[in-house]
Amino acid sequence: MIPIKPIPATPAVQASKRDLSVVPQNVASQYLSPGSLNLAQLPPLSLYIHFPWCVKKCPYCDFNSHEVRSSFDEQAYLDALRADLEMALPLIWGRKIYTIFIGGGTPSLMSAAGLDRLLSDVRTLLPLDGAAEITMEANPGTFEAEKFRSYRQSGINRLSIGIQSFNSRHLAALGRIHDGDEARRAIDIARANFDNFNLDLMFALPSQTLEEVRQDVETAIAFAPPHLSLYHLTLEPNTYFAKYPPAIPDDDLSAEMQDLIHANMAAAGYGNYEVSAYAQAKRESRHNLNYWNFGDYLGIGAGAHSKLSFPHRVVRQARYKQPKAYMDAVASGNAVQESAEIQPDEMGFEFMLNALRLQGGFNVNLFQERTGMLLNTIESELLEAEKKGLLYRDHQTISPTPLGKLFLNDLQQIFLKTT
Repeated sequence: MIPIKPIPATPAVQASKRDLSVVPQNVASQYLSPGSLNLAQLPPLSLYIHFPWCVKKCPYCDFNSHEVRSSFDEQAYLDALRADLEMALPLIWGRKIYTIFIGGGTPSLMSAAGLDRLLSDVRTLLPLDGAAEITMEANPGTFEAEKFRSYRQSGINRLSIGIQSFNSRHLAALGRIHDGDEARRAIDIARANFDNFNLDLMFALPSQTLEEVRQDVETAIAFAPPHLSLYHLTLEPNTYFAKYPPAIPDDDLSAEMQDLIHANMAAAGYGNYEVSAYAQAKRESRHNLNYWNFGDYLGIGAGAHSKLSFPHRVVRQARYKQPKAYMDAVASGNAVQESAEIQPDEMGFEFMLNALRLQGGFNVNLFQERTGMLLNTIESELLEAEKKGLLYRDHQTISPTPLGKLFLNDLQQIFLKTT
């Protein structure tokens, strides 16, 4: 492990310290005032860190990512992240961090020294659980063995690798910067340095056949990853694919692909614990489970989102999206562009939007624990979902039925109150 050394305060950090007693603490005091909810205890807290740059914007990607330019200043962005975190501290005083996720963009573009500095800053400012899961997203086109060894020494203990496919033709169609051979090499490097990693795969790709899906899944399983995420390609608004849609498999073929994936993953011993996530026993993503269980997360970095609970309210925040606008906002003393309380009539939908993704459902007590509201506030919606055969519940568990899993959007929509 590389020794952890405090980082000297930069001008941006010094500015944040000055502003800490002005805006953030006043906001924290406001959030701690009496409100309509009553949370007996606060949920577990995670940290999300957004790195917004990538080598090339993929045509299907709707994430907050920007092609890296020669003017990119890694140290300036790391200065902003530390200052952002310092300004957010009054909102989470005394709370331990159980998981960290560094996403993007392509965080593996970060230098080894930059990543080491980032995690040193986090450890300096926040109390981390001794067994904290610390995940970093990585693009196979950026894998360098020595750099990833350094990432591991700095404290990254889980990788999430954006493979998407092992088929070079499909990778080219998706605009990825790696080919099939580079995908395999990246996994080899990951396995040599990490005992916990995830592979992201996509299916229902342009012109993809059922047999090609089988080959991708079987290739992935052969590497014995502890965790696999398998996503259906969707044509998201404001992407190149939305403007120029490719020919993708129809609904019937997509359903066959999904059935094949479920069967192959089950046969290989992977549990489907969330809509798109499969894991070996006890290797589920703790960070993602915190999301689905309506836990809390502080998001720092350009465009990062937060969900933070207080004794009498739950608040969502969003940072400025454009990297320069974000860094300018941090320098001015407040990186948060939007902040709003989740209203009581929205809480049922917000909770169910997440928790119903869990294939095994959730404990009935979790709703009150995480929302500060009684379960009977959504009784009419629960009854409607049961009547339609989309939901099962007993005295311990609420879960989607097999039909509910097939029509998850319809099930979640039942809990959206309209006026």
